[in-house]
Amino acid sequence: MFSARKRVFVDLLKWDVPVLAGAYELDQFDSPDATYLVLTDEEGGHRASTRLLRTDGPHILGDLFPMLCSEPIPGRTDYQEITRFCIEPTLTRNERRIARNQLVSALVDHALETGLAGYTAVAGPGWYRQIAAFGWDCRPLGDEQVVGHEMLIALQIDIGPETPSQLESSGIYTPGAYRIGAGNRELVS
Repeated sequence: MFSARKRVFVDLLKWDVPVLAGAYELDQFDSPDATYLVLTDEEGGHRASTRLLRTDGPHILGDLFPMLCSEPIPGRTDYQEITRFCIEPTLTRNERRIARNQLVSALVDHALETGLAGYTAVAGPGWYRQIAAFGWDCRPLGDEQVVGHEMLIALQIDIGPETPSQLESSGIYTPGAYRIGAGNRELVS
């Protein structure tokens, strides 16, 4: 997962973020408080992953991009922040779409399983429009702003019992993508 994050966020997207041993992307938010959802292939290899951070503790929106919110930054125990949403870059376009849908579905199932009311995130405008078009309750937390050399927007996604059917109607929801394994959150292939 950390190697895939390096290939996507450092090599492909050219983010200036820490790299460990030249191969793994890790930052100060990769702490014991972080939760990871990982989608694997049959051999246990990485297909997609995301990191979830508590919004009532250190997190990217609150610590690095608070200027993106025109209202108070959500800092609730029943919300987590989606970060490092990473799809394996070696997958085909169709495999990437399937992995994306499974990871989005796992986020919904994780929230429903653990009592989360929703998520926050920071995204570029194109990715935000795609996320909002999935069919779930998604809204901006402020206006798009230029930060550094890119346009960013903060968003909030509310999750409830109706969310799976909302995503199912848009062809996104994949039942059974989420399971809890050996003390960690993981995804089945």
